[in-house]
Amino acid sequence: MNMQTQPPRAGKPVARGPHVNFLEPAGDPGLSGPGSPAWKVFHNPLAIAAGGIAAVILELAEPAVRAGVWDHSTFKIDPIQRMINTGAAAQAVTYGSKKAAQMTFDRVTRMHERVTGTTHEGKPYEAMDPELLTWVHVTAAWGFLQAYIRYADPKMSRAEQDRYYREGAAKGYGFGATWVPQSVSEVDAYMAEKLKGLYVNDTVQEFIKIVGDATPLGKAARPLQRLLAQAGIDLLTEDMQKACGVRVTHPLGVTGVRATVKALAATARFVARRTGNGPAEQACRRMGVSTDCLYPD
Repeated sequence: MNMQTQPPRAGKPVARGPHVNFLEPAGDPGLSGPGSPAWKVFHNPLAIAAGGIAAVILELAEPAVRAGVWDHSTFKIDPIQRMINTGAAAQAVTYGSKKAAQMTFDRVTRMHERVTGTTHEGKPYEAMDPELLTWVHVTAAWGFLQAYIRYADPKMSRAEQDRYYREGAAKGYGFGATWVPQSVSEVDAYMAEKLKGLYVNDTVQEFIKIVGDATPLGKAARPLQRLLAQAGIDLLTEDMQKACGVRVTHPLGVTGVRATVKALAATARFVARRTGNGPAEQACRRMGVSTDCLYPD
């Protein structure tokens, strides 16, 4: 991979969240920087969509996170905008400058500080509970990585996966966690332990239905959205699916879902190489590097 070739063409800044300019300041690598696994993982939108859905399923199967997300967010009312906001925050802390990342941490923390209540089982919770923040961080990091490996880079090395978790710890701490696992083995052990506390509930099923219908492209894109929802379920291990009460129900079956999403992810990658001008490409211009760093070696 050549990190010193000519940077991509110039263009107008792309806004993602309040005051985010991915073109400035020049030379600021942010929390990860060119060549990092995070810059690659977060670049394919279809892989991120499926990974994000897998993460939310796991989160909603945890009692306190279920109540916090479902009772305090706008997901049920405006799921499309909620997904856009979440995606914007992820882009800001991945491709933005260090200042942009900190602004995002501060903004999200201010929102979370207001979220308190009782679970649907009657137990009190606070969104800023470090243990809950660790769970949200890990499920998201795990989901995105699993989707990337399946649909973009099946040969990603264990060392690169460990690096992804290790470098991603800054995001977990930035959002308020006090401890996060920083390797594949640590994440696997943590997830296995947390699996014991997950439970089947109606909210998970409601989420799958909502996310299958929610698309900014209108009704014509619903088949694709439902396919991605099923791809998200498929990323979960058998034990996770059982704990969350979900399974792949798409007419194409598991094999068909994987093949179709893999083809779509390849198409998205092809288009992005030629016409991409999003946060990732602009971050490359900020750093003066080729967009080659956004793709598997």
